[in-house]
Amino acid sequence: MQLLGILAFIFALLFSVMIHEFGHYLTARRYGMRVSEFFLGFGTRLWSRQRGETEFGIKAIPAGGYCRIEGMTPDDEMPDGEEGRAFYRASAGKKLIVLGAGSFLHFVLGYILLFILLAGVGVNQVLPVIDTVVPNSAAAAAGFQKGDEIIAIDGDRDTKWQNQLDKIRNSQGSELTFTINRGGAEIDISAAPRMTEIEDGSSRFVLGIINEFGSKRLGPVTSISESADLTWTFISASTKALVQLPTKIPALWAQTFGGEERDENGLVGVVGVARVSGQVTSSGALTTSEQIGTFILIVASLNIFVGLFNLLPILPLDGGHMAVAIADALRAFIARLRGRPAPAAIDLKVLTPITAVVFVVLASLTLLLLIADIFNPIFLNF
Repeated sequence: MQLLGILAFIFALLFSVMIHEFGHYLTARRYGMRVSEFFLGFGTRLWSRQRGETEFGIKAIPAGGYCRIEGMTPDDEMPDGEEGRAFYRASAGKKLIVLGAGSFLHFVLGYILLFILLAGVGVNQVLPVIDTVVPNSAAAAAGFQKGDEIIAIDGDRDTKWQNQLDKIRNSQGSELTFTINRGGAEIDISAAPRMTEIEDGSSRFVLGIINEFGSKRLGPVTSISESADLTWTFISASTKALVQLPTKIPALWAQTFGGEERDENGLVGVVGVARVSGQVTSSGALTTSEQIGTFILIVASLNIFVGLFNLLPILPLDGGHMAVAIADALRAFIARLRGRPAPAAIDLKVLTPITAVVFVVLASLTLLLLIADIFNPIFLNF
C-alpha cells in the first residue's frame, strides 16, 4: 500500500506538471504564438508524436516538463514568414496571460480537488450528533440522549457545528431551545448552559455533551463556496511559508547534518511528500475515505504552493519572466509620455548571471531537501 501511495503521488505530480504546461500551450496558441514542443520530463526522448507544428512527447527524467514557445527573445530564430508569431512581439497583456496561465491552472486544479474532497469524499469533523451526555450537566438535566442530532439552536439551522458551539459558549447561561432529531422525529428541548471549568484550567459555558467525530460530505452548492474559502486559506498559508522559507533553511541544515529530529511543519521536498503519501495510504489507523481525503489534501496543497512559487518575481521562474514583461511595458509607457520611441525589450541574456545564481540556490535547496528526505525523513503520527 505504501508503494501504491508513492506511485499515486508521482502520477499526480506529473499530471500537475502537464496541466501547468498545458496552460502555457493553450494560451500561447490562442494568441497565435508558435509552440514547437510540449514534453513531460527532460533528457532523452522516450516517445514523441508530431501534431501540426508541435511535437508532443515524454522524456526519460520525470522531473518536470516544458512547453517551448518560439521567439522568447529577439535573438531567437524564427522560421521564414513566422516572425510575427514570436513571443517577444506580443503585447504585455498577452505575455502576462501566457506566463501566468500555468500557475492559474495549478490554483484551478487545487480548487477542483478540494471540491471533490468536500462534496464527494467528505472531511473528518465534529458532528452535531451526541455521543455522550455528561452526568450532572445541563444536558443531562434537560433530557438529552446519546444519538440525538442537534439540527437547530433557537431556530437557527446552521450546518456548521462550530458556529452552533459558539452560541452555546456565548449564551451567558441563558436558556436555549435545541431542535433535536431523535429517531426520525423532531423535538424541542430547552437547556441553559452552565459555567464549567475545563481541562486547561479556564472556564466557559457548556451544555455537557461530547459529540461524535466522523466524515461528512457537504452539498454541491455549499462545497463551491467552502472550496473557495479553503483554497484561499491554502494560498495564505503558502504565502506565509514562502516568506518564512529563508529562515527555515538553517534548521533544515541542522536536521540534515546535525542529527536533529525533522520538524513536520518545516521544509520538505518532493521525495518527502511522496513518502508521506505512502504513509497515508498504508496507515491502518485511517479509514479508506480518510486515506483518500488526506491524499487529496496533500496534492491540492502542493498544487497551490507550486502555483504560488512559480509566480515569484525571480528568473528563471514564470514570475521572473512576468516581471520582465511588466518592466518592458512600464518602460514603453514612460517613453510614450516623453514622446520618445519605445526602448528595445530587456535582453534576458544580460540577466543570465542573476538567473544562474537563482538556479544554483534553488538546485542547492532541492539537493539539501533530497538528502534530508532520504536520510532523516519525516514520519507522521496517525
